[in-house]
Amino acid sequence: MQKIERLISMIMILLQKEVVPASEFSRLFQVSKRTIQRDIETLTYANIPIYAHHGHEGGYALMDEYKFDKRLLTHKDIENIVVALDGFEQLIMNEDIELTIQKIKGMSHLELTPDLDLSFYHWVGRNQLNEEVIYLIEAIRTNHSISFDYVDHKGEITHRVVEPYRIKMIEVHWYLIGYCLERKDNRMFKLSRMTDIKKEGLFTPRPQSQMLNEKGTKKEKVVELKTTAVKIELDISVRDQFIERYGRQAIQKIDKRRFLASIELPQNQYAYQFLSGFGKKIKLIEPKEYIEQYVEYLEEALRCYK
Repeated sequence: MQKIERLISMIMILLQKEVVPASEFSRLFQVSKRTIQRDIETLTYANIPIYAHHGHEGGYALMDEYKFDKRLLTHKDIENIVVALDGFEQLIMNEDIELTIQKIKGMSHLELTPDLDLSFYHWVGRNQLNEEVIYLIEAIRTNHSISFDYVDHKGEITHRVVEPYRIKMIEVHWYLIGYCLERKDNRMFKLSRMTDIKKEGLFTPRPQSQMLNEKGTKKEKVVELKTTAVKIELDISVRDQFIERYGRQAIQKIDKRRFLASIELPQNQYAYQFLSGFGKKIKLIEPKEYIEQYVEYLEEALRCYK
């Protein structure tokens, strides 16, 4: 962490806490107490009203007139912010996020015991993608274009050079949003389909791209698919997965162990892969044409083992 970032962080913490010992700053920023003392002197020269608080619980403090009014955020507000940040930190491990959590916790002198907790699977693949996410975030912050090979859903490979503007997570997938120089348009790329990612030269951000969103962005090589209304008989053991994806209103009870799901699915291999993952826990009821194509998909997979 650069000195200017450390100084700003110290001010943020002092704004929220009554007294901060030098040892706490030293531990948080992993520098010596002497370095902290020099930082305090620098802030004082910059007319930040910091004073030393002597005694057993001594440390550094800010004049009350300079402090943030904690009434703007309640204790519950702070808990909610910490929960959200903690959940995000599990998805993308970052020292900046950890430091932000410490700053927010400093806004409350009470013990934080949120009644909501977030937990995500630590998949090996996702942890590896985190390194690429951090790399792309750095490219966005420094206005570096990036080059990569992109493998689309048909397995076709194209080389791309993109001006990156945003990283976005949709469900469990990371996407890069940027301006593709080959397509001369805004595009959204699935990170797991990108290979050989490299930083290229600097670029000047495009005004229309600074506020990119899905309305002005196309998913690369994704075509809007028509869906088919299907009815599926479910075993109770997999009902929860359909409720999470399609809502309780899509599920009707047949008896104690069986349920009927009325949902919309595309008629392609991705939908068949989704259904086959449930094995004998589900059974397609209608329509007949959809069942026939699904059975054909299963038989083709079985032929690989004959």
